Amino acid sequence: MSTPGSSTLAVSRDDVPTGALVSNQGTTSIADTVVSKIAGLAAKDVSGVHALGGGASRAVGALRERIPGGRVNHSQGVSVEVGETQAAVDINLIAEYGVAIADLAAGVRRNVIASVERMTGLQVTEVNIAVADVHLPDEDADDNEDSDSAPRVR
Repeated sequence: MSTPGSSTLAVSRDDVPTGALVSNQGTTSIADTVVSKIAGLAAKDVSGVHALGGGASRAVGALRERIPGGRVNHSQGVSVEVGETQAAVDINLIAEYGVAIADLAAGVRRNVIASVERMTGLQVTEVNIAVADVHLPDEDADDNEDSDSAPRVR
């Protein structure tokens, strides 16, 4: 109740947005890197995804992993746009040969949406998937030949 000469601000619960990230007790903001890591891990979990990222980003990622103390970049090949309550995800991936790409994309999309929404509370508005390449089984054989050769130093 206000007395003459004093002012009060009446705020109803309807004036304050509510949800998982915004409440009467405060707001929660989630960094783009958090969402991109979640999306990257969720995409890699889908059977038929060989790797994330295009050729250049994978090469840089491989170099980063070889540096002592370097870490795996779980958000490689993933870009996101994060707002206050929504997120959009773009994924660049390499599919395993023989996998139906349309089914793979649907599975990746479903897994990314479920993971991001469950872990962050953000509504995922879209997941765009670009298949950059198809990994052939004989490409692994070429990689193994190099590692099976005699050691360079003794």
